[in-house]
This record gives sequence, C-alpha cells and structure tokens, in this order.
Amino acid sequence: MPRPKNKEELLQAANENYAKLLDAVSAMSEKEKATPFDFSADAGKKEAHWSRDKNVRDLIIHLYEWHELMIKFVSNNEQSQDKKSSIAFLPPEYSWKTYGAMNMTFWKRNQAVTEEDALKKLAESHRKVMQLIEKFSDEELFTKKYFVWVGNAALGSFFISNTSSHYDWALKKIKAHKKNCK
Repeated sequence: MPRPKNKEELLQAANENYAKLLDAVSAMSEKEKATPFDFSADAGKKEAHWSRDKNVRDLIIHLYEWHELMIKFVSNNEQSQDKKSSIAFLPPEYSWKTYGAMNMTFWKRNQAVTEEDALKKLAESHRKVMQLIEKFSDEELFTKKYFVWVGNAALGSFFISNTSSHYDWALKKIKAHKKNCK
C-alpha cells in the first residue's frame, strides 16, 4: 500500500496493517512462539532492534510504547501556540540519535508483561491513536508545519510512522522469524 496522503488513507492503512499484524501473530505456531527471535546469522539484520526483541511480546509492547509516545505528544501539545511551549515527541532525556536507549528502557520495563497483556495494551492504544487521528482534518494532518509543535513535518507523518509503517515493520520481523523457524 502506498504512503497515505489523506486522513481516509491513513486510517485505512493503519487498520489494515494492524489487522495483518494480528493475523500474523495468531497464525504463529506454538513452536514459532516458543522459539526466541534470533537474527544473528543474517548479516543484513544488524540494527539494534534485530537483537533487542526476543519474542512476540517484545515486538507488540514496543508498538504499544510508541503509541503511548504519540498519544502524549498530541495531548501535551494540542493547545500549544508556539515552539517554546511545545513538548518534544521523545522524552527529554532522549534524542533521535539516542532513541535506541529509550527502546531498551521500554524493553526492560516490560519483561514481566505477558504476550496476552501486551496484545490487550496494543489493542487499546491502537484504538486511542485511531480516535486521535479522527479529531484532525486532512489539512491538519497533511500540511507541513501546520502545527508549530511538529517542526517542519506534518502531523500525519508522525501518525504514519507510529501506525501503518510500524505495523509493517513488525510484520516483516515476524515473517523473518517464521522463516528462521523452518
């Protein structure tokens, strides 16, 4: 599916990729779920996330945590009229150069969460993010710099990255894991 260019396409892509992700998780065999993710033999998979996530729960909770960032980003900034009063997307102790450490923090604090609970959290956060998208017009979502708090980007870009694109990333990871299990 091409990158969404309006609200309708954004909602459709997010919901379709979310459904594909859930279908992929439910189609996993017990063996695939019990086998830890291990991509160390694949020279093309060297980014930190390939070694960070060890199972479906880790992957799902990662998506949930990024949803929470998105929800906070929008709710903290909706009334912001200037750059000085706006709050950045990432927590203040992280930057786009160090967000890998933030992802590890998410991973560590969720090790006691079950896969079932992770899926429930993701379902709820997905619902909340979809509701947030509904609040905005096409213009608000897809006009760059419409809101001062999104910098030079469009708010829709943040939503795409945190929904349809992120779900697609997770789906690819599950497919790679299933291939490794054969």
